[in-house]
Amino acid sequence: MAGMPHDLFLATSIPPALELALAERFQLHRDDAPPSTRAIVGGGMMTVDQALLDRLPALEIIAVHGVGHDRIDREAVAARGIRIAITPDALTEDVADQAIALWLAVERRVAANDRAMRMGNWTVPLGRRASGRRIGIFGLGRIGQAIARRAEPFASEILYTARSAKPVSWRFVPDPAQLAAESDVLILAAPGGADTHHLVDAAMLDRLGPEGVIVNIARGSLIDEEALIAALEAHRIAGAGLDVFAEEPDVPYALRRMNHVVLAPHQGSATREARAEMAAMVVANLEAHFAGREPPGLLD
Repeated sequence: MAGMPHDLFLATSIPPALELALAERFQLHRDDAPPSTRAIVGGGMMTVDQALLDRLPALEIIAVHGVGHDRIDREAVAARGIRIAITPDALTEDVADQAIALWLAVERRVAANDRAMRMGNWTVPLGRRASGRRIGIFGLGRIGQAIARRAEPFASEILYTARSAKPVSWRFVPDPAQLAAESDVLILAAPGGADTHHLVDAAMLDRLGPEGVIVNIARGSLIDEEALIAALEAHRIAGAGLDVFAEEPDVPYALRRMNHVVLAPHQGSATREARAEMAAMVVANLEAHFAGREPPGLLD
C-alpha cells in the first residue's frame, strides 16, 4: 500500500486499537465518505445500502468487524464487484460460550438470585435442572456447531435446523416450527435478514411451550419481540436469555423487569481475546485486498 494512503470510511464506531491500526495505514473518514473512498470498515450492525454505494464510485471492499452482514445490500454490492470480508472464527468460541452462559443463567436463576442477594434476601424460588434437556439449535454454521459441542454434555439430545443436513451426529429437523416443538431449549444462531425476520413468532413460541427456554445470540430481528414479551408475561414459555434485540440499544422495559429473562448488551464477542483477533483480521483482510490477494475472511 505504497504512496498516498487509501481513503477509508468508518461506518460505525470500532475499538480504539483497531482505529489506531487503521489510521497508520489509511486516511480515515468518520462523518462523511468522499467519492475516492476505497474501503468501508464497521461493526456487524452497519448499514451499506444503495444510496451509500452510489456516493462511493471507487469502493472496492467492505471489511466487517464481526460476522454480521444482514444490513449490507448484498445484491447491489455484488453488482459492483465489491468484496465483503468478515472475521469468522475469531469470535466463534466466545459467542458459543455466551449462548451457554445465558441458558444456564436462565435455568438456575443466576441473575435473579444475584439481585436478590444484593438486596439482602436469602430465600429465593427454585431453579430448574439444566441436564437432560433436548436442545434445539437454529442455524448450524461455525457458531451453531460450537454451541452444539458445548451443549452435548447437558443434553439428552441435540437437534438442529439449517438449510440442509450437515455431516454431524446431531439430529437434523428441516422445519423450524418442528424444531421448537421438539426442543426444551431453543438457541438461535442463524443470520439475520429477510429470510429469518420474525421467524420466532407467537405460534413458534407456543410450540416451544411452557417448559421451554429460548436463547438468542444471533440477531434481534429473528424474534417478534412483542410476541416474545406476551409469551413470557403469560408464562407460555419458561424463560429467555437474550444478547440481541430488535432496536438496539433500546431494550423494552417489559423484558428488563422480568426475573425469568436474562439480558446482555450484545456481548457475544466481547472478550479481550476475541476483539484483538477480530481487529487483526480486519487489518489482514484489508491488507490482502490492497496487495492483490484474496482476503482471509472473504465472504462467499
